[in-house]
Amino acid sequence: MNGNVSVVIENTEEIENLIHYVRGQQIMVDSDLAKLYNVETKRLNESVKRNAKRFPESFCFQLTNDEYADLRSQIATSNVEIKEVSVKGGRRYLPYVFTEQGIAMLSAVLKSDEAVQVSINIMNTFVKMRRFLTENALMFDKLNSLELKQLAYQKEADEKFDQIFAYISEHEEVRQKIFFEGQIYDAFSLLVNLIEKAEKSIVLIDNYVDVGTLNILAKKKSSVNIIVYTVRRTRLSNQDIANFNSQYPTLTVNYTGVFHDRFLVIDETIAYHIGASLKDAGKKCFGITKIEDIRIAADILHRLEIETEEADS
Repeated sequence: MNGNVSVVIENTEEIENLIHYVRGQQIMVDSDLAKLYNVETKRLNESVKRNAKRFPESFCFQLTNDEYADLRSQIATSNVEIKEVSVKGGRRYLPYVFTEQGIAMLSAVLKSDEAVQVSINIMNTFVKMRRFLTENALMFDKLNSLELKQLAYQKEADEKFDQIFAYISEHEEVRQKIFFEGQIYDAFSLLVNLIEKAEKSIVLIDNYVDVGTLNILAKKKSSVNIIVYTVRRTRLSNQDIANFNSQYPTLTVNYTGVFHDRFLVIDETIAYHIGASLKDAGKKCFGITKIEDIRIAADILHRLEIETEEADS
């Protein structure tokens, strides 16, 4: 052994960094101990094997693959993977580790004054760390308690944020939305959402109305009245209207031929321009746009008043 040993072992912090936890106890790895004792790892382990009776498993044991992988992930000090133990320059076997008692026994096996001094310094470090843990056990318990409370608070906060985002998503006003061919369910869901927002009235202008349109309008609140403006050649029969009113009153169908596009007016104040008939929503690409100017809703309703055709006598 050379004179550098005393320099190494006096660095208590370095020794502390070499103490790890495996199987619920503090240990040191054979290669780290070999450096401190200034001997080759192979020679250290050979000395232990020659004195196997002095090193029961509570003093020294060989790591399993999983334990070694876990230890390497903790310390990240080697570039040699376990599966590469046969590579030149790497370990050829899984390392042995020593508990506090095993390290104390090493000084007797290595038989030198330097080895005794190294073991004493290591023992002092073990004692120092154990005393620190004991003296601060209450603090660690409090930290663990605070951490658990923080996790519980974080979980509760996350749940509240999820509820808020869900509420925003559910109640967010649709200002502009485009649907592509095949998005039938998505389009249906959005239209139903608009229908469900009505509190008093729904006015729909759509030249191509049929029972499919009524299926969407049926999602309205029970207190909401519906007026549909369409052309006389509509596929909606008087029987369809009567059947709808028997379950979801009240639906009125009026006729007008002055509108080309589809419009939906909610509660006489909110208007949407719809690029496809409700019954065809999602079958081809179309868009829905909220009309921001609230005066336009009034203009549409006024136009309907003067352009509605007289009912058949």
